[in-house]
Order: sequence, then C-alpha cells, then structure tokens
Amino acid sequence: MPCALCSADAPLAFYDVTGGPEGAGAEICAACADQIAGELDPNHWRCLSSSMWSENPGVQVLAARLLKRLADHDWARDLADQLWLDDETRAWAENTAEASAHKDSNGAPLAQGDTVVLIKDLPVKGAGFTAKRGTAVRGISLVQDNPEHIEGRVEGQRIVILTKYVKKK
Repeated sequence: MPCALCSADAPLAFYDVTGGPEGAGAEICAACADQIAGELDPNHWRCLSSSMWSENPGVQVLAARLLKRLADHDWARDLADQLWLDDETRAWAENTAEASAHKDSNGAPLAQGDTVVLIKDLPVKGAGFTAKRGTAVRGISLVQDNPEHIEGRVEGQRIVILTKYVKKK
C-alpha cells in the first residue's frame, strides 16, 4: 500500500490528524511525517495535486493544511483554490489552532508554520549568540511532545524556543 500523500512505496505509519473525529488519520511514509513535523520541501509536496482528491477525509485535511503552509508558492495557492471540501471537513482542516496546546505568551494558539516575535533576549546555549528581543522567527515547528517548546531558525541556527518568550505575529 503506498503513502496516502506522496504515493511512495515505503513502510507506512499511522498519522493522527488532530482537530477532527477521534482516530482519524492517514497511513503515510516517514519522509512525509518528518516534513510535516519540520520544514517542508516544496518539491516533495507537488504530489498533493493528486492526494488532495482522496476519499479519506483525514488525507484531505492533511493536504489542505499542507497547502496552507506552502501558500507562498504559486502552485500551492492554485491547488488550494481548486480543493473542494464539504463544510464539516473544511472546518476540521481549519481547526489547527484550536487543536494545538502550544500557546504564546498571551495565550494565543500557535500553529505549524506561524511567525512569532521574541519578547525577550534569549541566550542560545551552545551557539554563542543571543537571540534579540523583537526578532521575527518565521515558519515555526511545534514540538509535538512538549507544548511549551517550538523550533525555529534564528541567525541561521535551528533552535528550540520556550513558548512563554514569544508572541504570535
């Protein structure tokens, strides 16, 4: 059975799609799961042009959320415009912020790919620099097993940041 997203013939694992029905998800390969949790390679996700039409609502929701994260690419915006979801599935796809336990210093929900601003100077251990207050961190990744941590790039370094030191932009 191929990956529900990229159709790769690789070992699959169940990926839980949050914010919807209990136990809803998709069987995806490790390459797709790794990118969903981190940075997206836009070329890998061109496969969404076919997987977004899956009959599995979990796959449709994943495709919609990935297209939203890739919205700075023309082809992804075009696909998102073509994607048709029934009202219930669309609400589920847009339910990422509500499903997230990650919240900024003001309690605003954080989602994968958001931009945040540091509200305090943060010394970066092991990197030898201080991330300055007011620095924008674009395209954050949520640390799945710890709602107090996010990851992002500051001065070219990928670092872990405590959510209590950021505000959503």
